[in-house]
Amino acid sequence: MKKKIIKIIGLLSVLVLLFFISLPTLLNKAGLHPEFESKKYDFTNKKAVIISTSHSTLNKPGETTGKLTGVFASELTVPYYEFTDSGIEVDLASINGGTIPIDPESFYYVVKTSSDDRYLEDQILKEKVKNSIKIDELEIDNYDLVFIAGGWGAAYDLGYSEILGKKISQAYYNPKSIIGGVCHGVLGFINAKDSIGNLIIKNRRMTGVTDKQIKELGIDFTPQHPEEELIKAGAIFESKTAIRDVFANLTVVDDESKFVTGQNQNAGHETPQKMMEILKNK
Repeated sequence: MKKKIIKIIGLLSVLVLLFFISLPTLLNKAGLHPEFESKKYDFTNKKAVIISTSHSTLNKPGETTGKLTGVFASELTVPYYEFTDSGIEVDLASINGGTIPIDPESFYYVVKTSSDDRYLEDQILKEKVKNSIKIDELEIDNYDLVFIAGGWGAAYDLGYSEILGKKISQAYYNPKSIIGGVCHGVLGFINAKDSIGNLIIKNRRMTGVTDKQIKELGIDFTPQHPEEELIKAGAIFESKTAIRDVFANLTVVDDESKFVTGQNQNAGHETPQKMMEILKNK
């Protein structure tokens, strides 16, 4: 009887181990970080900037403590390598400048991407993460591509930054610039205004992380939610859904081909790829 119990325990242990080993593949098949066949362009004379949050604590209203958070790693690393692999020079910027906080949970083995692995061995990108440009000092007219990364931290500062709003307005009026963002990163667009004071994203087709995904992940206490804020700003919000929206995926190009937005982390490849496609066709 004792030997039988030991065998059963051993078999269960093997099954549990196999499950955890195969979990990243299973999640990928369900829709998380889907495979994407990226094109490489020759953009050696072009520049891009990736803008990030500076907020590092997942705190509830009225509180100052909570789990560590920041930018979701792949929402920075994936577009970074999409751009650099096409010869584009890429700078990093953030609301406060200096070190960009990266959500430690985004390096968890079931959600970590090959771009994250690449970052962990890339001293050049690590130095850029430690020494990001403060948004106030960013000369945004120098860039052909302006991309805003997401992550939970972005819910606390991107949509509250008037300076970021002004910088996006500048980029909008720069004929060479294409603007993009994924997930919570699209909150960086809600304060951008045109020359007569109207919100630039009003009546513009856009996407971002859905209220449904936020509720499903149990983190609906953050101060701003992209779907809600985009709609409030007058954008035409588009999204796809799934059994759980963390497996959904959508990239939207607005009618001017000026803004390219991705619904969540799953659009990390397609969104910068669409931006470069527009750049190539200019």
